[in-house]
Amino acid sequence: MNKPAYLAFGLSRPRRLALGLAVAAGLLAGAGSAFAQAGPKELVVWHAYRAAEKAAFEKVVDNFAKTPAAKGFKVTTLAIPYDAYADKISAAVPRGKGPDVFIYAQDRLGGWIEAGKTVEPIDFFLDKPTRDSLLPGMLAAMTYKGGVWGLPINYKMPTLIYNKDLVKAPPKTTDEMVKLAKSLTNAASGRYGLAYWYTNFYFHSALMNAFGGAVFDKDGKLVLDSPANVASLNQMMKWSKDGVLPAEPSEALIASMFNEGKAAMVINGPWFVGDIDKKINVGFAPLPVLDATKKPLRPWMTIEGAYVAASSANKEVAYDFARYLVGEEAGLVLALEGRQLHTNKAVYANPKVSGDPVLQAFRAQLENAEPMPNRPEMTMVWSPATTAMNKIVKGNASVEAALKEAAGSVQESVAALRRGK
Repeated sequence: MNKPAYLAFGLSRPRRLALGLAVAAGLLAGAGSAFAQAGPKELVVWHAYRAAEKAAFEKVVDNFAKTPAAKGFKVTTLAIPYDAYADKISAAVPRGKGPDVFIYAQDRLGGWIEAGKTVEPIDFFLDKPTRDSLLPGMLAAMTYKGGVWGLPINYKMPTLIYNKDLVKAPPKTTDEMVKLAKSLTNAASGRYGLAYWYTNFYFHSALMNAFGGAVFDKDGKLVLDSPANVASLNQMMKWSKDGVLPAEPSEALIASMFNEGKAAMVINGPWFVGDIDKKINVGFAPLPVLDATKKPLRPWMTIEGAYVAASSANKEVAYDFARYLVGEEAGLVLALEGRQLHTNKAVYANPKVSGDPVLQAFRAQLENAEPMPNRPEMTMVWSPATTAMNKIVKGNASVEAALKEAAGSVQESVAALRRGK
């Protein structure tokens, strides 16, 4: 059970009050001149935003600084290259060398909590109005072992993106999708009806979840080689063998094909939208229903949260900043100027947001999406799963054998981690 946050600060409420009175007395006596010359206190925030997202975020930071919640703090932001970001958090924050607030997706959350001295629990701060302001499922991604550890800012997941000049009506079921894709495919000329990065486990999650598959069950047990996961990969291989998917897919190949009119439909996320050529008459639709199970394709959703660093000396202001980030005022800036899918419900009632086809398309997909697991073991899944999928696609192993091998590899990594604790 988590301690109240104010106890984690190192001072109880009475001691903090006593300290405040002592400081005030000292100032009156002229003993606080050095303290007074220190200037405004600083709240340090780390993020990995670039371009329009970075500009919108910095605008929000400036707006927060003008509110009473900022308590006169100067907010300093530091943009860190994404590839090095997670490791920098893991190395710096537990040593007290990091920020007061950092922003990252939920997939690393469990690992940071288990490692300790990285993320501050925020149950003590979290109030009902803030909870009620968020879209369904968002706060669950910030929850680990019953505690809440961050506030969700935005979400990302794949949906169906199509060329309206080639696809007059988006498919409602996977059978319709495959039939339409076949009619639009001419492999000899490099044209395909459907293209997505099907060898990437993240993109495969939509099909896996529609079959009822998972990486971990509700009790945290690894179920990577479950019958449902086997069925989902067999379905993917059937689509591949039907010839409607390009060989050796990649993010760059799919973008190139879509912009050249050689891919009629793609499955991709909001990060892909900025790469679409302006000449493409683009449309969006929710992913179709899987005929085999009568359940919609449910992609994994990454949810970016604002976390209060455990080492921060300014936790109350840090939380107030995080709370401001998930509010409607900040949300409108982040959505309309930063093109983020914000987590605040009220944002989507704004006419500028409700009239935006991109924001509304991904908001619609949210109804059928699943937060990516935030368990610490998840980081050990990616490499074995990627190896398994490549072996399956290249015909070097059966689905069953590849998944069994991947599950064994993950189990070994998990066991080694636990022995090292």
